[in-house]
Amino acid sequence: MRRWLAIALLALCGMPSPAGFAAAVDSVSAMFAHVEPLRFSDHPRFVEGLARLRAMQASMTPAERWHLRYLEAWEDTFTGNYAHAQDELRTVAADSGDPVLATKSNALLLSNLAANRQYGDAFALANRLVPTLPTVKDPDARWALLFNLSQMFVLAEQTDLALRYGGMLEPGTSPQRHCAVLGLRIAALSKRSLALPSSNPAIGEAIDACVAADVVVTANMVHLVRVDRLLDEGRPEDAIAELDGIDESVRTIGYNPHLVATAEQRARALEALGRSGDARRAALAGLAHTRPGDVSEWLKELYGVLYRVEKARGNNAAALRYFEAYAAQDKGYLNDITARNLAFELSTQHAVLQKLETERLVKANNILLLQKELETSAVAKSRLFILLLLCVVGSVVLWLFRLKRSQMRFRKLSQHDGLTGVYNRQHFMSEAARLLPALQRRRAPACLVFIDLDHFKQINDTHGHAIGDAVLRRAAALCRGQLGPHDLFGRLGGEEFAVLFVDRGRDDGVAAAEAMRACMEASPVIEDGHIVTYACSAGLAATDSSGYDLQDLCRDADKALYRAKRAGRNRVSAEVRDDRPLTMRSG
Repeated sequence: MRRWLAIALLALCGMPSPAGFAAAVDSVSAMFAHVEPLRFSDHPRFVEGLARLRAMQASMTPAERWHLRYLEAWEDTFTGNYAHAQDELRTVAADSGDPVLATKSNALLLSNLAANRQYGDAFALANRLVPTLPTVKDPDARWALLFNLSQMFVLAEQTDLALRYGGMLEPGTSPQRHCAVLGLRIAALSKRSLALPSSNPAIGEAIDACVAADVVVTANMVHLVRVDRLLDEGRPEDAIAELDGIDESVRTIGYNPHLVATAEQRARALEALGRSGDARRAALAGLAHTRPGDVSEWLKELYGVLYRVEKARGNNAAALRYFEAYAAQDKGYLNDITARNLAFELSTQHAVLQKLETERLVKANNILLLQKELETSAVAKSRLFILLLLCVVGSVVLWLFRLKRSQMRFRKLSQHDGLTGVYNRQHFMSEAARLLPALQRRRAPACLVFIDLDHFKQINDTHGHAIGDAVLRRAAALCRGQLGPHDLFGRLGGEEFAVLFVDRGRDDGVAAAEAMRACMEASPVIEDGHIVTYACSAGLAATDSSGYDLQDLCRDADKALYRAKRAGRNRVSAEVRDDRPLTMRSG
């Protein structure tokens, strides 16, 4: 998901309505009362008040010093200094001796871990904190724990759990909390695009509530959700109008995730309107706000816009650089999804194993008691003991078998595309890189084919995403019919597929790709009374001219695909590296 949706909510943690900051406040307790609520309404003045509190440490009680350390950890979280914030929050939770402050620290640590992609630690902490909810009596501490549990699951894209814990929050206790609850719900629902169209009144309600509460960062976040929906609905002009309305606010606040997000959305909208030059400038402006090593879905989209613009202009060298950056972001984003899902699965399995271990110990204790009784009992009771022991052993074996089967199933899911059932991009590229050196050693030919469904966005816009998914499944099934026993087939993302034909030269590869193209052209999808025709373009690179290096094959296959698109689509193009004529077949 777009990580800024939930990070924008980190500024909120369920405190009462803010009071104005008084310049002349002498007592420490009064200073805390004035400073702490300013996190939500006036962050620069909160930072100023935090500095004044540090200067008053000499006159603080031990409890007030712990409170100050909690506020400083909150500020580290807000500014992205996650490592130091985590150390401080753990220390406050463990050593402060204040149950309320410990609960708030652990609650904030949940969101901190998830925002920093430490999903395993986040889920493990959630498993420890959820059972304590009935014992948390302080209203602010309970609200903070529920809010951060919900937000942590938003960041981890566990939408059902996020909505479940968010539904336990009481929204009406202050304008800031009301804004937080509505914003959190929008962030959770934003992943379900079909359930949250741009016209949904909940979006406007959340914006109005956050503007009234003067929580501008969260209001802007909800605006950006609506822009995403407008782009998904094919309304780029309305998306640009929405962005223009918040542009000054985003620039004034200077919140980095929103600076990048607005640039990425503007670039996509301008590209959809055919304004490639403006789209390129917007994308470059978005990249200027990122840092080396960043990995995110919006950064992938920025590189995707730049790749398509440069490719359309014929700037192949620049297009290739942006494509490589796009592929790296796509791989990093998929790795993040895999890590998130694996952490959740392992966390769930760990809880199952803990329960199993507890049950095993209880059963073992019961067995010891039975053994003592059996020492003075008849032979009939010894048979009962043996039967019971066999049942315990059998139950343990059954649990271990189910656990192993679950792990194997998850491994398979991590290698395959969930919609079409073919290899996902990461596994396809990994298998191709492993297979090509073996083919080179025995001098066997191979062909790499990139397949792109023509005008697929129009199918989605005209018939909806359900029909689009049916087209993708049908296309994948037709391609499978042309594969040999050792060929590789994968989905690169969106409407793009790839095939590695093993032991086939250029001519055989072109013939197979042409057969795939012809099958798609002749096999419309009939769904819900609609007859949807579709076609594809394919680009082929063979090892006899491109060699066995996967990167070279990808580059040449992409060039061939671009030629097929430029030549009118619905055709197969084979890339060559000499002066021979380009092999072309069309419908």
